[in-house]
Amino acid sequence: MSLVKLTIKGISYSQTQNGAYALILNEVDGDRKLPIVIGAFEAQSIAIALEKDIKPPRPLTHDLFKSFSDRFDITVKQVIIHKLVDGVFYSSIICERDKIEEIIDARTSDAIALALRFSAPIFTYKNILDKAGIYLSGNPLALVDEDNDILANPQTFKKEHDDLQDSSPYSHYSLPELNQQLIVAVQDEDYEKAAKIRDEISKR
Repeated sequence: MSLVKLTIKGISYSQTQNGAYALILNEVDGDRKLPIVIGAFEAQSIAIALEKDIKPPRPLTHDLFKSFSDRFDITVKQVIIHKLVDGVFYSSIICERDKIEEIIDARTSDAIALALRFSAPIFTYKNILDKAGIYLSGNPLALVDEDNDILANPQTFKKEHDDLQDSSPYSHYSLPELNQQLIVAVQDEDYEKAAKIRDEISKR
């Protein structure tokens, strides 16, 4: 079975499951998207890895795994989403140490969070993309209502909708005030708030 390379298009609130998020993966050499429902913690971890300007004061679980792996010369070579059963995606992490490869079973959300930290490519099999991939016209994050905030964007971490940007609750703050609030939000580990403040700073 042939492998298809994927990139992360974005993360949004899930319309189908309360308290969950939709991770949108994009086919590199095509137009299909692969939406995967993930938990809030994993969404936060992926968002932080995508947004380089937000640094948590203490390592998150996936950051700890990266530090542990670096210390013992373990490298994540790639992540493969290899199975889809009853709407659940199964993934494998391909690791290497001393030129010996090991395959580790993992939840897809954890595997992708680690792939980002190791700059490892993400793949799936063509038959999985044929089965679960979808075509979306325009903005793929239009899967969500405009009332729902976009948590992450791999390019600028900005909201995709101008109307959401214009109604930012932070638009009346000065830049020094925004920078101070950003520091406090990161210290409090309120990364969603930090992302919104960062959006407003970037817009300025």
